[in-house]
Amino acid sequence: MTATGRTSTAPDVVDVVALGESMVTFLPSRPGRLADVPSFDRAIGGAESNVACVLAAAGHSARWVGRVGADGFGDHLVEAIGAYGVDVSAVRRDPARPTGIYFRTAGDRATDAHEVAYYRAGSAASAMSVDTMDLDAIRSGRVLHLSGITPALSADCLGLMRELTARRPGRPLVSFDVNHRPGLWRDAGHGHGPEVLLDLARGADLVFVGEDEAWGLGGPEAVRAALPEPELLVVKQGASGATAFHRTAGTDADEVTSVPALTVDVVAAVGAGDAFAAGFLSATLREKPVRERLRHGHLMAAAALTVPGDLATPPARDHADRLAALDDAAWGRLRLGPGWTQDVRGADEEVRTP
Repeated sequence: MTATGRTSTAPDVVDVVALGESMVTFLPSRPGRLADVPSFDRAIGGAESNVACVLAAAGHSARWVGRVGADGFGDHLVEAIGAYGVDVSAVRRDPARPTGIYFRTAGDRATDAHEVAYYRAGSAASAMSVDTMDLDAIRSGRVLHLSGITPALSADCLGLMRELTARRPGRPLVSFDVNHRPGLWRDAGHGHGPEVLLDLARGADLVFVGEDEAWGLGGPEAVRAALPEPELLVVKQGASGATAFHRTAGTDADEVTSVPALTVDVVAAVGAGDAFAAGFLSATLREKPVRERLRHGHLMAAAALTVPGDLATPPARDHADRLAALDDAAWGRLRLGPGWTQDVRGADEEVRTP
């Protein structure tokens, strides 16, 4: 599968357009309950804008399309995301609705001690719809990247997602990260999350889904059986790795490719899923083989896992290409720690924590 995209003479065609809500994130100054943390540092958060930022930092042209309030937090998001080199010219400002914000604890999201407090109900992003967004700008990339967070925000957002995932001639390659957030769907009132996400995924060309969020199915093969429509399906299996099902051109047969995850000295378990998608998309844009696309996904995820925040500086392209081309034995010996993206030693050496 290649990202040939739509035919267009528009001067603003980019490699990837990512559409979705971005919020201002408040990160605790120290570990502990939200009730006990005395101060917070401001950052940015948003699955789709994270992907755009990583791709821009990796040398691709990327555009983030979203909707933020006409407020200081909206100013911060547009400026911060734009500072990564992302085109933010199509972001809409809403004078009547605020920019979403959230607070989280410093602990691992997988533990019971982790807390997140969202203040996004009625946000500017929840007003995204077919009528309020620039569809030409959204479709102006070789790839359009979407996620399952957006349809949970409102019925209008769901309507926009149905429009963008409808199969029609000339559309860009549609990438969809299922990103099932049960808490968002619990109070949505406009559909049952798993069913809606499965339906949207069926309209995409490339789908990313975590094995733990895949509709209660057991194993990658069962996920593929339930989701045969996308040309390429990537099932993320956590520490075990990832498996891609790639339909062979002109047939209904799949090529199945699995790549084990890397050994990583984790600093913070946040942002890895978005980084994996960005790495895979970067390699897709460069028409790399599926095995190397998966490896680039793992490498970008490792970059995110070895820094405190959601976004990390990606490895130089030639460095990532060298590591992605290792034989299986050398790949299995890699151990990545903080600072590894700056490592320029030979590709056959282990990359260890400095």
